[in-house]
Amino acid sequence: MSAKWEEVALAKRRAVSANIPADWLIPQLLLPSPAELDVTQFPRKSGWFTPRELDITDSTATAILCKIAGGTWSAEEVTRSFCKRAAAAQQLTNCLSEIFFAEAIESAKILDENFRKTGKVVGPLHGLPISLKDNFNVVGRDSTVGFTSLVGQPATYNSTLVELLEAQGAVRYCKTNVPTAMMIAESVNNVYGRTTNPLNRKLTSGGSSGGESALIAFGGSPLGVGTDIGGSLRIPAACTGIFTLRPSFGRFPTQRCRSGLAGQEAVQSVNGPMSKTLGDIVLFAKTVVDAQPWLQDPKCLPIPWRSVEKKKKKLKLAVLWDDGMVAPTPPVARALRETVEKLNKAGHEILDWNPTLHSQGLDILGRMFVADGGKSVRALLDPTAEPFRPEMSQYENAPERSVHDMWQLHLERSEFQRKYLEQWMSYGGLDAILSPTTPYASVEHGNFKHVGYTGVFNIVDYSAVSFPCGVTADREKDAASLNAAPLSNTCKEVQQDCK
Repeated sequence: MSAKWEEVALAKRRAVSANIPADWLIPQLLLPSPAELDVTQFPRKSGWFTPRELDITDSTATAILCKIAGGTWSAEEVTRSFCKRAAAAQQLTNCLSEIFFAEAIESAKILDENFRKTGKVVGPLHGLPISLKDNFNVVGRDSTVGFTSLVGQPATYNSTLVELLEAQGAVRYCKTNVPTAMMIAESVNNVYGRTTNPLNRKLTSGGSSGGESALIAFGGSPLGVGTDIGGSLRIPAACTGIFTLRPSFGRFPTQRCRSGLAGQEAVQSVNGPMSKTLGDIVLFAKTVVDAQPWLQDPKCLPIPWRSVEKKKKKLKLAVLWDDGMVAPTPPVARALRETVEKLNKAGHEILDWNPTLHSQGLDILGRMFVADGGKSVRALLDPTAEPFRPEMSQYENAPERSVHDMWQLHLERSEFQRKYLEQWMSYGGLDAILSPTTPYASVEHGNFKHVGYTGVFNIVDYSAVSFPCGVTADREKDAASLNAAPLSNTCKEVQQDCK
């Protein structure tokens, strides 16, 4: 007999599937076989999408907004096109957690009617479909963050960022899958199952914003919003070859979002955009900041948007070749080398970054996440007798820290931040650190073992961008690097996973 959590999960998955209109179910004859791993070309090669739909969904967010404002495309047809492509993405990668296409189309119709009457857009995002990570509350929709106990508990209010984006003209149409509690570097949970990477469905799309990265990489969203507490924006972006921005805390509103570790503020979670282009990341950031979010979220800093007026022709960049714990796998190491070569040729000053502090930073991060002894996670598992997933074993077995112990950990964190800043300042006018986002280009499901390259920057709360550099894995080119001496036991496992 099925356990209660299994029944709840099955019913929820069926409900999500039922929200895909019959017209947007991929015909059986067109479905890629399980052996077809790269499904990113399905929309263009299948013949299932019209040329107009492809033109719309292959466009950048910035281009879409120009076409809508110019009257070339309507908000409704743009929304319908992305809903159809998102429906395909769900069927091929299991990336969605909530679907509200019909509601989105009605919202788009209202925007079109307003445009016809006034000749003006309602805001800078007028008619743009924007996808949302599962933890963003939307009235009437679940925010399960991967727990069966939160199924059937629809939100009664919207997250502040959701309200802000809608006020600027954005159309919300779906929410995307996450790992349990949003605390795993792969997007898998007991409610919806596992999201796969559309570039290779044997590989992970990352976590915890892996539903977003899969949807965007497939072309089912022009612009999405995720969150990051240890790499949850940057890891999925790196696994799928898209752009993201992890801002420092207080830049974008985080108010009224759901968390798997509610009340944990030793290391702050932040929200950020994900897209295929840097220009669309800038579009999101400027729109949100120009909306003065500090008037709605008291934790946002009242800093207006500022453009760089005098751009430096020569940057000083420090390169983190490895973090002292796990060396990047050969494709990532080659990508870093080739990027550094291009920067050198462009005349920028390149230095080496000493990773001496990184192991301490990752250790602090790990202790903060389990400081409650796993009580937060257990409290959300117990109501439906849902088991801990194997990826969450550190939460199942962690000892609880006392208040005094936690305060000492805060002191350790603050001292670490001071030391990291001191190292930064010792370079004299340093502009940025260039680093791998993860040791992997991506990795087979269940094998993601190290978040050291991202987690340290959550501890120091530095803004960070993950970006593609045009390098893809090549077994022949990378074979020579496979026998490098490992930096640790974890490093040895990571390198073996890539052979």
